[in-house]
Amino acid sequence: MADQVVVPRFTVVTLGVADMRRSIAFYASLGFARKFRATGEAVAFFDTGGTVLALYPWDALAQDAGLPDMPRASDFRGVTLAWNCRSEAEVDAALDWAVGKGAALLKPAQPTDYGGYGGYFADPDGHVWEVVVAPGIDLGDDGRVRLPD
Repeated sequence: MADQVVVPRFTVVTLGVADMRRSIAFYASLGFARKFRATGEAVAFFDTGGTVLALYPWDALAQDAGLPDMPRASDFRGVTLAWNCRSEAEVDAALDWAVGKGAALLKPAQPTDYGGYGGYFADPDGHVWEVVVAPGIDLGDDGRVRLPD
């Protein structure tokens, strides 16, 4: 067999959630478009503009990965999701939007030590999101992040 070329890709973020209906409603309320609805509440997929956000029952995700589902981490897990913005005003609006949809504000937006501006919220299962405008990281007209070489 010939050597196969492997191209690394980041395509899906899957979050383990306690309550599928609640989490589906939360992410839909943020404005993410749910796709592939034929999966019902077994798994939910959302188009995020370049990658996919998947929601899956916490215990089933742990079992699928061969990990115990208990005890569940109740505090920071060392992972954040990011929502890059074009301006400080957009950061403030995005944080207000998320909190208005049921997110918990973890840290109000403020200047960062690297010259940006950002804050944090948590979804209903405690998954942490950073909302930020960062110098050197631009967003294209399509909303996708563009990094310098």
